[in-house]
Amino acid sequence: MHQIEPLYSLAGFLVGILVGLTGVGGGSLMTPILVLAFGFHPATAVGTDLLYASATKTVGTAVHGHGGTVDWRVVRRLATGSIPASVATLVLLARIGTGGGATQHVITIALGVALIATAMAMLLRRRIVARFGHSLDRLSDGRIARMTVLLGAILGVLVSLSSVGAGALGMTALLILYPKLPTNRLVGSDIAHAVPLTLIAGTGHWIVGTVDFGLLASLLLGSVPGIVIGSMVSTRVSDRALQPILAGTLAIVGGKLLF
Repeated sequence: MHQIEPLYSLAGFLVGILVGLTGVGGGSLMTPILVLAFGFHPATAVGTDLLYASATKTVGTAVHGHGGTVDWRVVRRLATGSIPASVATLVLLARIGTGGGATQHVITIALGVALIATAMAMLLRRRIVARFGHSLDRLSDGRIARMTVLLGAILGVLVSLSSVGAGALGMTALLILYPKLPTNRLVGSDIAHAVPLTLIAGTGHWIVGTVDFGLLASLLLGSVPGIVIGSMVSTRVSDRALQPILAGTLAIVGGKLLF
């Protein structure tokens, strides 16, 4: 039986509140905490966080699916690229091994880059969408479909290596590719796509031995009530104040991992 560690549950609770308040993916917050604050091996932090994310995002998908705010066409396009890319990345990780210094270095760099990119996407999303959204709106549906599959492939590699990217980065790209779709449908589609991606990537990490199930149970025990509380309070707290602070923190942490 896996032992519950209260300190990890507290971390899960605090991250859950921030996820509920801001909508930022838990991987952007939890993985660097596990690596920098608790000293977990980067591969273990990523693998455990992926299964943690698949569990929490399943709940979010159920809510969005019930409300009709999931565009399954977009989800299929993303998954067509992300699932094969994730499997290929995991096979490569299994072949080179996860315990070596080279693998740890690659995962740490991927995590640092993903965190800085997420911070930029949070801060500059409106400018990025305004700059590129209208030009892509003229493209044919087939071209948009191919670009969405490519986006999925990029996210598949990034998420499998760092557990970060399917949230702020994926959402920003979807807003550019599908400017005519309601934002809530894109949010729902982004969350729905993250479920199979994180589940497959997390299962792959489990197979290669980089999932700590005691840690996973501790995180879930704290994060589920945290997300509920954060979501309830979010209507009373302006994310305009929280998001720049959170983005700045992610950028600093990403820089620390890289340098």
